This record gives sequence, structure tokens and C-alpha cells, in this order.
Amino acid sequence: MSALTDVVSVLARALTDRPDEVRVVESQHKGTTLVELYLAPGELGKVIGKQGRTAAALRTLAATAGEKEGKTVTLEFRDTPYKG
Repeated sequence: MSALTDVVSVLARALTDRPDEVRVVESQHKGTTLVELYLAPGELGKVIGKQGRTAAALRTLAATAGEKEGKTVTLEFRDTPYKG
């Protein structure tokens, strides 16, 4: 796991009631690092937060962590269990 996925994983696990079901998948897509955050059904609202402030903060932290590794990062949230 890279430092980028570690940051996203630790923060997401702290925000959810079911941290064991949090999965972070990192892939490359058109020169951008795509980080997908898979959450248990019903947990998405806790990670997005009021008016999307928590989600915006997570995206900022992910972008900053990626920048340290020389990557452009996009963070997407998935309200389904990871099947992979």
C-alpha cells in the first residue's frame, strides 16, 4: 500500500461504524491516480459529512498525499462492498 492509500484508509476507518468493511483501491486512469473508497452500505453519509465538508477534506488530504508522491489524485466514494 502506498502512503496515499494509507492516509485515505486510516481516515475513512475512523469515520465509519464498520471500519473492517472499508476498502481502498488505487489505479491509474489517463495519467491520474484514481483512488476508490469502498464503504459498507449506509456508511457513505458519515464519510461525506454535512454539506460535503468531510468529503472535501478527504479529497484535499488525498491530493496532498499524492502530490508528495508526484501524482495527480482523484478520490471517489463507493457505497458498495468491494468485489475484487
